[in-house]
Amino acid sequence: MPRIARLVATGEKTVYHVISRTALPGFPLEDVEKDFFVKLVKQKSKLYFTEIMGFCIMGNHFHLLVRMLPETHFTNKDIETRFRQYYGDDRDFSKGQIPTFREKWESLSEFIREIKQEFSRFYNKRNHRKGFFWGERFKSLIVQDGLTLINCLAYIDLNPVRAGIVEKPEEYRWNSIGYHVQTKNQDNFLSLDFGLKEYGVKGDKERLRRYRRFLYENGGKDKGNSSKIDEKIVEKERKRDFKLSEKDRFLYRTRYFTDSGVIGSKKFVAKNYKQFKTAFQCKHDKIPRPIKGLEGIYSLKRLSEHI
Repeated sequence: MPRIARLVATGEKTVYHVISRTALPGFPLEDVEKDFFVKLVKQKSKLYFTEIMGFCIMGNHFHLLVRMLPETHFTNKDIETRFRQYYGDDRDFSKGQIPTFREKWESLSEFIREIKQEFSRFYNKRNHRKGFFWGERFKSLIVQDGLTLINCLAYIDLNPVRAGIVEKPEEYRWNSIGYHVQTKNQDNFLSLDFGLKEYGVKGDKERLRRYRRFLYENGGKDKGNSSKIDEKIVEKERKRDFKLSEKDRFLYRTRYFTDSGVIGSKKFVAKNYKQFKTAFQCKHDKIPRPIKGLEGIYSLKRLSEHI
């Protein structure tokens, strides 16, 4: 079955959630590899037209939440400055290259391709091996700014908690909340521009405090890898007649943040479906579907319709 074309918006700021897994068995991404991967994303984000909203590097895959910026936002002088800051003054710069750089540096595919290729070379050299490191092509979905974005970021930052690696998300060194807390967002690597009025306050410190509150209040903890549910938890569920809370629903609907194709308000999803309609090989039009437990957020499934 032919694969679906990647959904990529042009000419406007667009946030993407990118996920990619390794082709190797086990958990090949250890501390040194994770550190290098973060360093690589930092470097490439200064060259490409991006704002990095969040990330999480796990043992066998990574998540990246990135806002791609249109090339029209940058002057020719900006292009030259980025080139010289990245490559140094020793490398020749020609004004005739500017159109090529513009096209390349606004491309999500090129941005991720360079990161993955350079990481593969690093990993293979370090481990004295040859061959592929990454599995199938990376997966990406379009994420609406605002409430959808912050929910998606929380899902990403909670990965190490759900995996049982840490109890608190900021204890993990290789996710965005950990980077914010442990390095104080060194080099201003991460953006806190979520597109929400309540986060439009002055000072990153207050924005981070509000995001952290959201993370704790809406994320909760998922110990699904436990071999047995503690009896105290079972009894607590009995007392509330096993009804799901908003926190529970958030945890159970997280696959929408990886498989939706497009996620956001009903209007946002419908607009993007219309733009990318030809990429979907189906007889009937797709309609935005509300996500239970995430009020006002809709999805456009492009894989299985079942969770």
